[in-house]
This record gives sequence, C-alpha cells and structure tokens, in this order.
Amino acid sequence: MNLIITGALGRMGRMLIAQAAVDSLTLAGVTVRPGKEHDVGALLHALGLADCRISTDLEALLPHADAVIDFTTPHYTLAAAQEAARAGVAFICGTTGLSDTQQVALERLGALIPVVWAANFSIGVNMLLGLVQQVAATLDENWDIEITELHHRMKRDAPSGTALALGHAAAEGRRVALAEYAVRGRDGLTGERGRGEIGFTALRGGDVIGEHSVLFAGDGERLELVHKASSRDIYAAGAIKAARWAMIQPPGYYSMRDVLNA
Repeated sequence: MNLIITGALGRMGRMLIAQAAVDSLTLAGVTVRPGKEHDVGALLHALGLADCRISTDLEALLPHADAVIDFTTPHYTLAAAQEAARAGVAFICGTTGLSDTQQVALERLGALIPVVWAANFSIGVNMLLGLVQQVAATLDENWDIEITELHHRMKRDAPSGTALALGHAAAEGRRVALAEYAVRGRDGLTGERGRGEIGFTALRGGDVIGEHSVLFAGDGERLELVHKASSRDIYAAGAIKAARWAMIQPPGYYSMRDVLNA
C-alpha cells in the first residue's frame, strides 16, 4: 500500500507517520504547511523514512498513492477529499467538526471513490457504538441517556465527534432522530428533564486523549458503558487498517464499523 498522510506535523499526522514506520509501509508522501518542510523532513529522517516525498501540494503526490489518510481541519479535509476523488484514490478521514454541508459533500464523494469516515478509529470505541445501540433498543424511555466526554485542553470542537456518534447510536437504537432529542449542556433554570432526551456534556482539561461514557439511568439502577483511550496509537492503527481495507473496495461511503465487520 502506497500511503499519503496529510498534515504531517499535526498530532495525528505524527502518530500516523510513526505507525507507518512500525508497519513498514510505503509512504508515497506527506503534506505540510509551507515553511515547515525542514521540520517534517527531520521527523521522517528520525523514523527511517527519509525517502518519503514532502509537499505542500497534495495533488502532486496523488499519482503515486493508493490511499490518503486525513486528520486535519474541516476546510482542508474537504478540499483534500475532492482532489483524491479526481485522482481515483481512496480517502480515509478522521476529521471531526465538519458542518452538515461538509459532511454531505464528503458522503457524495463516495460515489466516485471509497471514502471511510469515522469520528473515532479505535476498535474499542466502535464496539461501544454497537453496544450503545443494542442497549438503547432494549431499554425504554424510562431510562435516561446521558453522554459525557473528556478531552485535552487543545480540542476545538464540542461535543466530540465520538460523543455525537454515540448519540446517533443511541437514537438509532430507539428509532428516533438525534436532532429532535439531543440536549447539549444545561445551564440555569432548565426545568425537569424531558422524556427521551439524549444529553451531552463536554469536559476539557490537561492532556487527556479521550474518554467517553454513556449512562443509562433508570429508577433504582444505572448502567454505564465507558471507553478510555490511553494512547493515540489506537487511532493510527485503526486508520491504517481502514486504508488497507478501503483501497480494494468499490466506491462508497463507509464507516469503521464496515471495516471491522468485513
């Protein structure tokens, strides 16, 4: 597999490059912001990947690639996905904070190339999604659902993409639309909790990689499903697993659950 990693000096970009080195993958290239070529070159050299091409222009790298992995920003992600579609290269995306319009645009590119988007590429989190859907389908609305997420102080979007994915899983289990039942934080005199609400709480602090919990609270008992990440390696390994899978798939818009269920 010839792989391109975008945003090479970002938190996930560095992790993906390191994982590619561990897996002895061929890096077709990495992208970096103008003026940062020397910095990424030093990183690649330290990992024994000195032959990897460095460019500020993704389009120049695409003829040499089988797949692109992107964990950047919503604006850059969509532009990169469009370039990958023109080149016929699979696109794996872990960028969160996409607007509804951007998410729809990304989905439509699945008509041209394999696109895998996931709010979280952890195998454990994707198991959690299935469990949340199963429990929500079994328990009725007498059980209140509250989703809490904790991340490092640098995270820009809230609730996290994973928390929203958990909300969608709960809503799917109950066969309702999340938009109609989601409550994002509470403040002031809010009154009693509405029946069927799916609540979200976002916490930020320190260097926490990511923790998510889904609370099902009934009368006299509670059930809590929790996932805690202690290393970003799990996201990088999952994204590379998705890239290996996607590069041999027909065009389509896929999730990490599709990858794991293959």
